[in-house]
Amino acid sequence: MTPLARPTVPAVVAQHLEDAAALRHTRAVLLRAPHVELKRLARLDERLSAHLDGALVAGDDGWRAALAALESPGVGQLFVAAVLAIERHDEAQVDRLLALVDALPAEATRALASAFGWVSAQALRGLTASLLKSAQPQARWLGIAACAAHRVDPADALAAALQAPEPLLRTAALRTAGRLGRIDLLPAVLASLQSGDPAHDAATQVAAASAALLLGDTGPARQALRSFALQREPGAAEALQLSLLAAQPDAARALVRRLAAEGAPLRTTLRAAAWAGDVQAVPWLIKQMADPAHARLAGEAFSFLTGADLALLDLERKDAAPAPNGPSDEPADDEVALDEDESLPWPDIDRVRAWWEARRASMPTGERCFMGAEASAAHCTAVLRTGGQRQRHAAALLLTLMKPGTPVFNVAAPAWRQQRALGLPMRVS
Repeated sequence: MTPLARPTVPAVVAQHLEDAAALRHTRAVLLRAPHVELKRLARLDERLSAHLDGALVAGDDGWRAALAALESPGVGQLFVAAVLAIERHDEAQVDRLLALVDALPAEATRALASAFGWVSAQALRGLTASLLKSAQPQARWLGIAACAAHRVDPADALAAALQAPEPLLRTAALRTAGRLGRIDLLPAVLASLQSGDPAHDAATQVAAASAALLLGDTGPARQALRSFALQREPGAAEALQLSLLAAQPDAARALVRRLAAEGAPLRTTLRAAAWAGDVQAVPWLIKQMADPAHARLAGEAFSFLTGADLALLDLERKDAAPAPNGPSDEPADDEVALDEDESLPWPDIDRVRAWWEARRASMPTGERCFMGAEASAAHCTAVLRTGGQRQRHAAALLLTLMKPGTPVFNVAAPAWRQQRALGLPMRVS
């Protein structure tokens, strides 16, 4: 991006920076939203790209303004500064931002990982290699994170990172091995899972079990994930989802029943019923729609199984919605609104029940049902093209579970990168 030859307008530059930081926040929320399809993400990504370009063409004035915004650093401000530093090929400033990982670990790691995933592979040429060779574990972590986001194999650097004593680096390496389909690293991943090293925190253990399962292990990884799934600790939701997506129908039903028997929160059980892919749960889900506290989540689980779009099919309530829920009972990894069901439609229980009775015979039984059909590779690929983000995330995992060693499709990548990978037009409506 060539800087402007004429003087910049400080107020305009400041607005670009402010809007880019805010849009990064919005993007983090939309990436986990049930109703956001790829075409909507593309519209937001075009806006975010335009504001980042506006800051870049401001040249040194844009960079100074980005640094000034770091006086009160949040994830959005750090993300913008990192993108500008990368695009300016300023490795010294990248190093300075990396130094914030110790002071602001949650904010800096999220911001830097997303910035390195946002920019093009060309912009990272040379920089990622330098990070992977660094003596600093934070730098090697960022190099691994960049490779994971772009689905580029860091080769021997990844194998070395699996042995690192630092939890941040080792956890990133484990997740990357699974996402990239590095089957050759399965023995090392399993060794990390089974080591019993007290230095391994819960996140590292979940990462190891998840990676091993994605790489084709059906023994220790499956058992460990089920154990994590039954705990009410950070990472339990991830472990539960992957366990259920990988399970055979009988095993999935048994795990859902065990959750209910052990007093898991109803919200957890509703999600589990959807991830299990068993249409026998649909009547129970419809019954839960009568409870205002859980109606919308039950509706989402119903849609996840049947593929029914409640709003499009006119299966939502017409009267005033009940009061919204309070805060989520699930730990989150990024910015979270108080009402995590806010974007979900309120199901009309009578209309939903009538729709289901008319179509239940067409739903697959005895096999996994996902979005109204058998969870085949072709169907999951179609969901990647047209589904909401939560559905697309599940589709990406299912595709890899069907064929271990296949990289997990990155549903968090910039929309134009996803559209290109899926053979979709690069134009948004």
